[in-house]
Amino acid sequence: MSPTALTVFRWELRKLRFQKRTYLGLGAAVAVPIIFAVATSVQSGGPDDVPFGRYIQTSGLAIPLVLLLFGSIWLYPLITALVAGDIIASEDHNGTLKTILTRSLGRGQIWRGKVLAAGSYATVAILLSGVVAIVAGCIVSGFNPLTTLSGTRVSAPTALGLVAASLGFYLIPILSIACIGLLLSAVTRNSAAAIVGTLLFSLLLQLIAILPGLGGLEPYLLSSQFDAWQGLLRTPADWGPIIRSVWVCALYAVPALIGSYFVFQRRDVAGG
Repeated sequence: MSPTALTVFRWELRKLRFQKRTYLGLGAAVAVPIIFAVATSVQSGGPDDVPFGRYIQTSGLAIPLVLLLFGSIWLYPLITALVAGDIIASEDHNGTLKTILTRSLGRGQIWRGKVLAAGSYATVAILLSGVVAIVAGCIVSGFNPLTTLSGTRVSAPTALGLVAASLGFYLIPILSIACIGLLLSAVTRNSAAAIVGTLLFSLLLQLIAILPGLGGLEPYLLSSQFDAWQGLLRTPADWGPIIRSVWVCALYAVPALIGSYFVFQRRDVAGG
């Protein structure tokens, strides 16, 4: 049977299993929620100036929500960039692209397999971090009802469903970050430059959001879409920010994917 994009996807997942950056990112995704939960257990208050911060002592289900807010600053974009920024550039570093192309594989198949692998890694990292935060939070503060942003108190099972849905919608901007990492990985051909560039791009958008006179741009910045999930935690649910997040993230992700595809298609492999 001829190899396909799914074959490349499996190869990429196998390679990720043996790379230190894979476990560095996943380790951070696990360690940060645990550290945060432990810190919560030894102090009496919480970060009252952020949504759900005042509830972390009374409901463990508030902890993953607070982490979503803090993690969007640099943690989750960095975890995502560790693989997305390397997965194409590593072929240049290792000189292996020509070898892959001799395996009856087209460049489009290789590209699609790498996109699937980068997206899968980002998804696993976010879901793993969320699950650990839920478990650690409930151990520390209990599986208790949660007060929504509208002041409505919901049962613990309902809150758990809302947290799970929030993680799912949080993936939308995260996957857009992965697309930007793929583009920089293809353009720079350097893993370090692509990883740092992806993180700096995310931080730059956050800086633009707080600059005087640029407040009108905030709803259309990729960094602002990390808060869209909060619409679920209102009564009734506010779907406006979530719907906007879908198309705003697409404005960043689709051109980045197209750009990475065409750059990868035109790559010279004479020396690799």
